[in-house]
Amino acid sequence: MKKLLTWIVTTPMLLLAGWTCALAEPVVLFDEGHGQRFLVGQEGPLDLSGLGEVFKGTGYTLQTSPAPLTTELLKGADILVISGAFISLRPEEVDAVQTFVASGGGLAVMLHIAPPLSNLLARLEVDFTNGTLREMKQLVADNPLDFRVTDLTPHSLFENLEGFSVYGSWALRGTAGYARDLARTTDHSWVDLDRDNRLSKGDVAQTFAVLVAGELGDGRFAVFGDDAIFQNRFLDSDNRQLASNLARWLGSLTP
Repeated sequence: MKKLLTWIVTTPMLLLAGWTCALAEPVVLFDEGHGQRFLVGQEGPLDLSGLGEVFKGTGYTLQTSPAPLTTELLKGADILVISGAFISLRPEEVDAVQTFVASGGGLAVMLHIAPPLSNLLARLEVDFTNGTLREMKQLVADNPLDFRVTDLTPHSLFENLEGFSVYGSWALRGTAGYARDLARTTDHSWVDLDRDNRLSKGDVAQTFAVLVAGELGDGRFAVFGDDAIFQNRFLDSDNRQLASNLARWLGSLTP
């Protein structure tokens, strides 16, 4: 009888604990402290309110912060999004972000211009070119800067997806074993190294990666060469599916 009474008394406590956990939604923190112009709390064509809705639909609570990135600030987040930064992270902020990811956090980085995030990308072992990509195949509206990406490495980020579109992407390259190039252009893409706005002898034409992702410590990160990919104007069904997959993958420890 003693065992039966113990079960009857403790069961409500267990149920209460489970209920409390169920109420605690994970948090995605959008960084707004590095000159970002396209924001999750605004609904303009280049803003990120649609991306915010995707995260909320996946079960996340949205938060934003204009403050420097610190270990203390990031303790309250499960995922950190740095999209369209125009101002560099300070060395101590890079340290805090690395600690956050290594401790189990998820990080999504989307580049508008790459140089301001060069110190963070170097810490993640992700390299980038000195300019944005141009394509000759799979163009969107005949614009060589806007194109479809369909060369995808099998990965959870591409579940129910055959391709997505970018709109002015930097070329990326993972330089460590944990930083994998997951999505690539055709071999007819090129970088205008001599800046003469045409494909010429001084340029490089080859396949380039536009998405690098991997695991660092107990956490995960994804770096996109383009920030327009998740802006309201360009959040078509494929890019929205990619955003949904991203939210799930960054917040999960399953493969």
